[in-house]
Amino acid sequence: MKCLVTGGSGFLGSHVADELSNNNHEVIIYDKKKSRWIRKDQKMIIGDINDVRKLNSIVKKSDYVFHFAGLSDLNDAINKPSETATNNILATINLLKMCKKFKIKRFIYASSIYVLSEQGGFYRVSKKASEEYIEEFSKRLQLKFTVLRYGTLFGPRSNNQNGVRKIIYNAVKRRKVVYDGSKKSERKYINVKDASRITAQVLKKKYENKYLNVFGSKKIKVKDFLLKIKKVLGINSKIKFKNKKILGHYVSNPSTFKFKKGQNISASSYKNFEKNIKEIIEEIQNS
Repeated sequence: MKCLVTGGSGFLGSHVADELSNNNHEVIIYDKKKSRWIRKDQKMIIGDINDVRKLNSIVKKSDYVFHFAGLSDLNDAINKPSETATNNILATINLLKMCKKFKIKRFIYASSIYVLSEQGGFYRVSKKASEEYIEEFSKRLQLKFTVLRYGTLFGPRSNNQNGVRKIIYNAVKRRKVVYDGSKKSERKYINVKDASRITAQVLKKKYENKYLNVFGSKKIKVKDFLLKIKKVLGINSKIKFKNKKILGHYVSNPSTFKFKKGQNISASSYKNFEKNIKEIIEEIQNS
């Protein structure tokens, strides 16, 4: 099968592209920069996710679309509401329209467990909105999909924006183990290679029109993770917890979202309902 991977030059996208190639799929990577990890059996196309004309010509030749492109860093998105909406919501809508037009077998979307949270800022909002659009496309236009909500990813090819790599980088280079958040923090860490293997498997029919939460099987205290780093690197100094309330990040439980019902405010004009209708009829008759 021909699989298009948008954002396939990135941390998660490049691993997913490799896993699809390992499963004998024909992989096309679409990204704004050339992948450092491109394989000989993969095709690379340089382009912007908002370039509708260019994407059209690629999507129509594909069987499956794996959408990993967009503004992916939570901290970066916090102060960029317009840019986040353009790259994460509007770009997704345009891609959905193309998938419907060219009868793509399935649209596979990289979301986040932050959609289950009150945290995550504009990044979470953009992912939640995109999920809603995907579901509506499915209901109204019978577009098949799979949504993958990724947890705390770590592993090779990440940059220093990745939380785990940032901590390890400082430990290796500065011989200090520092964590910006609280001692109470917990995460369900998942290696990017495991997440990618799961992602490649969702092409099976049983994952059609499903929402999948992809994270580690065990909740790990960040303190224990930091102690392991100390042990492996032989660092004797104490772990430093800055105990910052990091904007947009959860402490231990991402599943905190509560639907806001709203307060009911009712008008008491029902007794004049017939009169209101007559006003509209009269307006139409006199127009």
